[in-house]
Amino acid sequence: MQCLNQKPFTATRPVAKCARRVIRCNAQSRQTDAVLKATAGAAALAFASTSTAHAAEILSSATGLDGSLTFAVGGGVAIAGLGALLVATDPQKRRTEQMAQTGGDEKEAVKNYFDTAGFERWRKIYGETNEVNKVQLDIRTGHAQTVDKVLRWVDEEGSVAGLTVCDAGCGTGSLAIPLALRGAAVSASDISAAMAGEAERRYQTALSASGSKAPKLAPKFEAMDLESIQGSYHTVTCLDVMIHYPQDKVDGMITHLASLANTRLIISFAPKTLSYSILKRIGELFPGPSKATRAYLHREEDVEAALQRAGFKVTKREMTATSFYFSRLLEAVRV
Repeated sequence: MQCLNQKPFTATRPVAKCARRVIRCNAQSRQTDAVLKATAGAAALAFASTSTAHAAEILSSATGLDGSLTFAVGGGVAIAGLGALLVATDPQKRRTEQMAQTGGDEKEAVKNYFDTAGFERWRKIYGETNEVNKVQLDIRTGHAQTVDKVLRWVDEEGSVAGLTVCDAGCGTGSLAIPLALRGAAVSASDISAAMAGEAERRYQTALSASGSKAPKLAPKFEAMDLESIQGSYHTVTCLDVMIHYPQDKVDGMITHLASLANTRLIISFAPKTLSYSILKRIGELFPGPSKATRAYLHREEDVEAALQRAGFKVTKREMTATSFYFSRLLEAVRV
């Protein structure tokens, strides 16, 4: 697949002497719209795992912001060639090399990433700085929408003041901080000490800026992996964490999170559908020198089944999908 100019094309008959056919597609057609979405998604996934300069190059050469991008497809040969490229890139090899750095320890790989290069990247994405590009800004918007949906749910179900909340994988405190400012007794943790420290710093800043009284019980921000969390809480939340772990690990994570929750469990994950799987696979064609942690998609039925086995029933669900961010949000209650 090759990006051409930005003039819309109509179908033309193949030239007899030409060995391959060129299919020219109007950018307003449904087929081209699908390709545009796939290309944009691929660029987003590439961006998450490559350098800023490389990702910008991919975006500028592979997408068109005005919707008039057109493509030439070299018939079956080009399609077969793309398929061969998808196979030949072998992302598993890259993953194996990455895991070798931590002795095959998935958690350690995640911790190392968010304590080093990943911390600075995601600190900016989940912050308010203008030092972000359009893709990062879109991811910030998508994550904020997910957080807003959780806050809307808890507000609709009554005040969280005085309720105990465990925010597992708190990141920079996007959810933990507003819950604490609402009066919840929050225990927030992240596998990355850098992230947990940033979350605590942001809480102090937000508390001063809001002019509100400090909650009766100050929130705790700790560096801790999810499996090490102990205690009993009214509500347990875990947003945008499961993308870093395969399904067998996620099943165990859900079981453990459920054991901590007396009443309510709120989780989010990147859903595994055919379209998202294709976008992810194409994105793996652009690993870049600063490959992030592995990204895993999860089937909603698998996640819901794990919740059911743990004694929870899904009562609410929402989907957040921006141009470069997609996340399924579930609320489950103990039955």
